[in-house]
Amino acid sequence: MSENQPQNEVKITVRPNGPFRVEGAVTLVDAQGGQWDLTGKPAFSLCRCGASANKPFCDGAHNKIGFQANDTAPPPAVPPTATENS
Repeated sequence: MSENQPQNEVKITVRPNGPFRVEGAVTLVDAQGGQWDLTGKPAFSLCRCGASANKPFCDGAHNKIGFQANDTAPPPAVPPTATENS
């Protein structure tokens, strides 16, 4: 967890061509309500390529299959100026 991140905040980072990196205390639950034991794991990575043998966690398979996804957040919306509204 970064020094500037509050202790109770969760940060999820989209890694280029890789997994979702989750930092902070979270509960990870499957579709049936089962819960993974994340004791002692302040951070972990979730697979998004679909090739991990350890789903839902990343095992690095994205490197072997050449997974590519360069998702980026959209730029912040710029509110219209007063002259644009008239």
